[in-house]
Order: sequence, then C-alpha cells, then structure tokens
Amino acid sequence: MPISTVSAVVLVRNEAQDLDDCLRSLSWADERLVIDSFSVDGSARIDDPDVRVVERRFTNFSDQREAALRLAAHDWVFFVDADERVSVQLSDEIVRRVGAEEFFGYWVPRRNRILGHWMRATGWSPDFQLRLMDRRHAGYDRDRPVHELAKIDGRVGYLECELLHLSYEDVRGFRRQQRLYAELVADGMIRSGVRRRFTAMFFQPVREFWRRMFTLRGYRDGQVGFLLAILMAEHEWHVQRIFRRRRFRECLPSSDE
Repeated sequence: MPISTVSAVVLVRNEAQDLDDCLRSLSWADERLVIDSFSVDGSARIDDPDVRVVERRFTNFSDQREAALRLAAHDWVFFVDADERVSVQLSDEIVRRVGAEEFFGYWVPRRNRILGHWMRATGWSPDFQLRLMDRRHAGYDRDRPVHELAKIDGRVGYLECELLHLSYEDVRGFRRQQRLYAELVADGMIRSGVRRRFTAMFFQPVREFWRRMFTLRGYRDGQVGFLLAILMAEHEWHVQRIFRRRRFRECLPSSDE
C-alpha cells in the first residue's frame, strides 16, 4: 500500500508570535494550510510560498475544523495548533505509518507545558488528541463548539511520539482563553437544551476544583496543579454565569408581543 500524502492544518487567530516556529516544524508535510480568522496581528502575512493561507470567519472550533477538512488538498489531515510543535520523531512516525496501516485516524499523545511547567496530571497528562484523520471517514460534531472531537467511521490507532504543546506562559493568557471557551461552552449547552438549577453556579465550580485537584490528581503538579484547579473552577463559574444569563434572555418576551 502506498504511503499517503498529508495536509497539515493550523487554525489561527492572532497567533503571529507562535506561527513561524509551528510552520517550520511542519515542513515535512505535503501541504501546509493556515486558516486564519481575520487576525489583526499579521498572522495571515506569511512569506513562505509553500504555505497556503485561507481567511475564514470564526464561528466555533468544530465548524472551523469541519471546513478545514474540505479545504485541505489531501485526504489525510493533521491538525496542529500554532503553539504546538511537531518533533522529527513524530513527523517520521506519521510519514511511516499513515497509509501503511488499516486505520482511518490516529490519537496523538500531547505533552503540555503550562505556566512553564511540564504537566504530569490535572487533566493535561495523559492527553491524547484525535488530530490525524482521513477526511473521507471523518467529521466534527457541530453541537460541540469547543473541546471538539472528530467522529471517525472506522478503526483508529495510536501514535507513540509526542506532540509538544507550549501553552499559556502566564495566568492572564490562560484566563483570557478560558473566557473565550466559556462563551462557546455555554452556547453549546443552550443548543443542546441543557437545564441547570441556580445552585449550579456554586456547586459546579466546586466539583470542577475537586475533579482537577483530586480525581485528576492535580496534586502531582504541585503549586501549578493547585493554581490550575482554581482557574478551571473559575472557568466553570463563568460557564454557568453566561449560561444562566442567556437562558434568562430566552425567557424574556419579545418586543413584538
């Protein structure tokens, strides 16, 4: 069976500070495709003629990835974020295995560095991401606008080499990204018809802290694990707040009545 060609896709919005290094780590791919959500920091201005740039309005992550599957030049698509790096070992494994095995997708092990700390637990380790797939057998659930997961029609394998994720150098950046995610999670809850009691405003953040710190063994990451458990509890509070606010607006009578 011939080895398949691979399109490496990077979804970006104001990622200029990370994008060049990311694209260099993807130079092995048969296509490098950047889908830019109308950045204002110059992310779309790429001098490399071997990189294709498409501008597309962002609605949510699932919709953007589904569009990327259609826009890619090759059937095998590998999604990489701008703050991720593909090692030589990982690229060699992809080139060696894709098309030579009877799989239609692969889980990729990701190693996360958050706040300067290589994570050991807290929900960021182990961290397998379904990022490499044959688009002829793949699709994204539109009802899951964030933390999206591809659906693969067929067998899925696991890669051995790690994808490096150099994420969140400071608390401010972490909180800013989580606020964006909170908006998208709340939107998904509304679309799915979720109902929550008012007490969820209190109990859901407490549950999230406990889950991160103890169920997911955040204590193994020491002070960083404790801080991240607090920040994720704060994120959950924002989710519940935004959800209740939008549910309340839905219940208001329209101005036409």
